[in-house]
Amino acid sequence: MIIVVLYLLTSIKILREYERGVIFRLAACCRSRKAPASFLVFAPIDRIVRVSLRVDTLEVPSQDSSPATTSR
Repeated sequence: MIIVVLYLLTSIKILREYERGVIFRLAACCRSRKAPASFLVFAPIDRIVRVSLRVDTLEVPSQDSSPATTSR
């Protein structure tokens, strides 16, 4: 009984508000996209792939013109 309870507790997955999830059931996409919520994903049958919707920004160095690159 303890093993079943532990299995159910580890099957609970929670998606944050900036994530979406796609569930693959037996290695095929089962057309269920998950919005932010909590739901069950059963380990031997289902697999979830999380996708982050956040925007990543990178610092780009400035491009100054140098005398070597300009010609007249």
